Amino acid sequence: MTRPSAVPPPVTAVLDASSRWLPARMGAVEDVLRDQVGGQGEPLGADAAATLAAGGKRLRPMLVLLCAGEQGGDAALRAAAAIELVHMATLVHDDVLDQAPLRRGVPTVAATSGRARALATGDLLLSRAFALLAEAGDGRSVQLLADASVALARGELAQRHDAFDLSISERRYLDRCRLKTATLFECACLLGHDDEHLRRFGAEVGLAFQLLDDVLDVSGPPERTGKARGTDLLDGTVTLPLILAIGSDPGIAEVDLQGLDTESAAALCDRIAATGALEEVRARALAMVAAGKRELQSSGFAPEQQQLLALVADGVVQRYS
Repeated sequence: MTRPSAVPPPVTAVLDASSRWLPARMGAVEDVLRDQVGGQGEPLGADAAATLAAGGKRLRPMLVLLCAGEQGGDAALRAAAAIELVHMATLVHDDVLDQAPLRRGVPTVAATSGRARALATGDLLLSRAFALLAEAGDGRSVQLLADASVALARGELAQRHDAFDLSISERRYLDRCRLKTATLFECACLLGHDDEHLRRFGAEVGLAFQLLDDVLDVSGPPERTGKARGTDLLDGTVTLPLILAIGSDPGIAEVDLQGLDTESAAALCDRIAATGALEEVRARALAMVAAGKRELQSSGFAPEQQQLLALVADGVVQRYS
């Protein structure tokens, strides 16, 4: 079995520490993913296959497998593949809403095939995720993933509602991030093993992931992120670095986000960074990761599983350091 494509170093560290069982299981997940996007006919099958080939960190399926453990079986493989299919679908749909030209440094489906085909490709990926679980009669996993998908939709609607609104509160932002990002991390852990400590671990790590992603949008550089610096600003997405920066530099609240272009967005990123907001957000994300790791210590999991899950949490930080 081969490892997932474009595997970043923090994820490689987890694979290397897993006594060889995890790389084989992750390779098996890739096989399932290829089976699910293959044989769907043209043109949607090609667009779905291109989305898969673009790679990714595969953190969510990795969490499923780690929480299920070495003896997780076929149910864990299916759940791991299903959650990645849902994640892929949300990325394709996000790129339509954002009119994003690039994702992971390569053209998006929306850019290459148009809005209608991108929407249909995302729908295909979603349908394959639930079909994969339903075909096996895995009602619990279907319900978990359905609940998470509803949360994702609510988070996306909240983000669209808040677009270009510089008055939104930090609490509103965090609630939105829990819906749009952290919920799927929680779901991944619960798909692997039904444990409240693991759910809280997933929630903390998922929220930290989003905070650090928002830092990276401001700090860049594009060759690392695969997208233009300040893409969130150009899209009108108000994130925690911007919210905190306004507290230190109230003049930022007078900026017309709808009037930004690539050059002025980069200048605003510099202004946000000058307030120290990025360091504050990083510190908060580190505290969330630490809280998640404390949940692991209360989970009663075997030491190896705790160690590997802790490495995933550390990898979230290393990815954005």
